[in-house]
Order: sequence, then structure tokens, then C-alpha cells
Amino acid sequence: MDDQAAGDARDAQRVPVCYRHPDRETGIRCTRCERPICPECMIDASVGFQCPECVRTGSGTGHAPSASLPRTLAGGTVAADPRLLTKILIGINLAVFLAVQIRPSLLDPLVLVGVWPPEPFLPRDGVAEGEWYRLFTSMFTHEEIWHIAFNMLGLWWLGGPLEEALGRARFLALYLVSGLAGSALTYVLASGSTASLGASGAIFGLFGAIAVLMRRLNQDMRGIIALLVINVIITIGWSNIAWQAHLGGFVAGVVIGYAMVHAPRERRALVQYGTCALVLAAVVVMTLLRTAQLT
Repeated sequence: MDDQAAGDARDAQRVPVCYRHPDRETGIRCTRCERPICPECMIDASVGFQCPECVRTGSGTGHAPSASLPRTLAGGTVAADPRLLTKILIGINLAVFLAVQIRPSLLDPLVLVGVWPPEPFLPRDGVAEGEWYRLFTSMFTHEEIWHIAFNMLGLWWLGGPLEEALGRARFLALYLVSGLAGSALTYVLASGSTASLGASGAIFGLFGAIAVLMRRLNQDMRGIIALLVINVIITIGWSNIAWQAHLGGFVAGVVIGYAMVHAPRERRALVQYGTCALVLAAVVVMTLLRTAQLT
């Protein structure tokens, strides 16, 4: 009897946990259904706080229903298909690859090149001649089957977990900005007349971001480290690989990934997208400086 009484006393003193996040203790309850809710789930109402379900289904005076949608680790909206954007990106890359195979002349205006041909030939093409779009189009362009196969496998393996953890908008920002950072560093460090192409910069950005995410979740990183080491060895040992794109994308991925998963909740979107904007600003500065050198 005494043991039972002690157990009942402990149960009575135990702090309730959020019904949507069982790992979070809370002393706040929804004013409508009285279920315990944590700060992330609390939605302001005319009196007290309400839970997401009550706001979504009822006629209370809380935030808009979209505010009550379940969120990812980085604050994005949880989607029914967490790999949708990954599939779309793979589809775009494959479509461009097939178009280039069918019509090889499409390759020339899509690849990343500083300026071609060298002086004194005129007219000339390239980023230095104002074709900044090449920084973007080269991210989706491949010529060899092995090249697109490796990159798309990497996108599938890394893109799905990141898209699920970050949400679609944040994942897309990570992918595109990392790819642009890789293109910009290639433009700065490679010969102005050297053409480069491929999604490797964006893929290495995903490598950097997933390493940050796994560290944040305290997961075993040996597998991702081994895969990254293999890719670094290939980058160094294989000729005709734009290591500059790999380095630029990886650094951008680490920076953006850290902002995505470590941003404080109260100003999360500002920190996350502000970091993306800063990396984009660095891309613009690098491109302007290199253009001034080549012209």
C-alpha cells in the first residue's frame, strides 16, 4: 500500500509533456481542449493559448490555420511527399542531359566559362561578357553519362533526408545557393577560358549541410565522413574535375546548413534566409571582381 501511495504521489507531481512533442515538458494547457502544449505549439488566443488542432478545426481567435501546421526541425512545413523537390531537381537535370544528347549544340550556351575565345577574337561569350546566367545553367548541365549518374545518386541519397529535415523552401534555397557558390568559386579560380559544368557544387553543398544536420542530431557520422573522403579523393585524383565547385559548394553548404538547424526559434526565418542572402552577396562580389580582372 505504501509503495502504491508513493507511486501515485510521483505521478501527481510529474510535469506533463506536450501532446505533439513527448520529449518536452510543459505547464501550459490548451484553453479549449486542456491538452498540454509546449511553446512551439502555443497559439495566442483571446484568452490564454490554444493548440494547433483546436485553431485549425475551431472558430477561435488564434493565428491563421497555416500557423498551426506541423513543422520540420528547421521550421519548414511538413509535406506529404518529403522528396518531391529532390525528384523535380533530378528530373530537370535528366531533361537537360537528354536535350544535350539529342542536340549537342545546346551545350555551348549552358556551360560555365569566363570568356571565350581569348582576345583578340570578337565577339566573345562567357560570364565576363555579361552572361551571368551561366553560373546557374551550368548547375543543371551534364555531358557524360557517368557524370550525371554520380551526381544524381548523390542528390537522391542526400536530398531526401535534407528536404525532410529542412522543408521544401529551405532545401531549395540550400541547393541553389550552394550551387551558385560553387560556380562563382570556379569562375574566380579556374582559367577564364576553361568550360565547366555539372551539379557537383550543389551536391557538395548537400554534403556540408547533412554533416551539420547529423552533428546537430548527434547521429553516427562515420558513414557520411567516409563517403565525403571518397569524393575528395576522386576530386583530387581524377583529372578534368572542377575542384573549385566542390570546395565552394561545400563551404556554402556548411554555412547555410548551420544557420538552418541552429537558428533561434524566435527569429528563425530571418537568420536562415538572411544567411542565404549573405552567401548570394558573396557570389555577386566574387563574380564582379573576377569580371573586372578578365575585362
